[in-house]
Amino acid sequence: MKRRAFLTSAAVGAAAGATHLAAPAVAKRVFEWKMVMPWPRNAPGVGVNAERLAKRITEMSGGRLQIRLFAGGELVPPFESFEAVRTGTADLLHGTPYYWVSKADLFQYFTAIPFGMTATEFSAWLYYGGGQALWDEAYADFGLKPFYAGNSGVQAGGWFRREIDTMADFAGLKIRIAGLGGEVLRRAAAVVVLLPPGDIVPAMQSGAIDAAEWVGPWNDLAFGLPKVAPYYYLPAFHEPGAALELSVNKEKYDALPADLRAIVSAAASSLANETLADFTFHNTQSLPAVLDVHDVKLRQFPDEVVESLGALTREVLEELWKDSGLAARVHRSYMAFLKFSRDYSGHFDETMLRHRRLAWGE
Repeated sequence: MKRRAFLTSAAVGAAAGATHLAAPAVAKRVFEWKMVMPWPRNAPGVGVNAERLAKRITEMSGGRLQIRLFAGGELVPPFESFEAVRTGTADLLHGTPYYWVSKADLFQYFTAIPFGMTATEFSAWLYYGGGQALWDEAYADFGLKPFYAGNSGVQAGGWFRREIDTMADFAGLKIRIAGLGGEVLRRAAAVVVLLPPGDIVPAMQSGAIDAAEWVGPWNDLAFGLPKVAPYYYLPAFHEPGAALELSVNKEKYDALPADLRAIVSAAASSLANETLADFTFHNTQSLPAVLDVHDVKLRQFPDEVVESLGALTREVLEELWKDSGLAARVHRSYMAFLKFSRDYSGHFDETMLRHRRLAWGE
């Protein structure tokens, strides 16, 4: 073989062999993000699931998107979480939209409105009824991208030092209550106070407030509410299914590689289902323990009170949706789906529950 031919054959062989060698590893960028929340660390249902979400994103990304979680007050005050993500002090938050109503009143619709949708109805509206697109639009003005991250299910009406027999009993009542329910009670002459979760029981003990709603049996028991007021009203008129969110600084989210963006979305979606199951199981388990606390008395708001609260709710919503074009579109979309849901649940859910009671003799 001639020298030139030999060298050519050797070069080709070497090149072919090189294709069987492993390509050099390319280092992938690691993102380190700060997550804030309004909840105390380890708070049942809310703080715990925020921690799960932070851990899940970190693990699903193989450590490429590492989430460091800060409880309420650790990095920013509890109700400053939204602003922290907007300004870049934090990168994402776990919370609930009606905590940020100082930014826009229409955020109420993405948590809960009085006598509104249940958890399953809300997720149906969000995923298939146009709700997510409206939520995206509402948060885009503030540079955030929202994801649905769960629901508490039907909440409790709250803890009261005295019974509520008529609307007149709300007059002068100092009550901790969030969302549009607070505005409804304000119009019923109550004195409405919004406190971070960790401040509720101390305020009840000091007499700073006369009543408080928090979440439901699981959270209320964990925070000690059964020990500070005797009357427990079920269910809530104002939160038939309160939604939770994972919201991200949109500029930082858009800068992520496509697979990490998909991981953030998938992690939030998986926690949405798990969080509702978490609340449902533990509320069911905790109610008997609440009732075992000395002097706790279950009550329901009388029908006449519910009708009056409904009239005030319609008044509040009528004013709210007229504030802006987007608020009007959110209101119309929400209320249209709520009407469909009411028709459906009347035929199916309400009748099924009645039949179930008849079948089991209870």
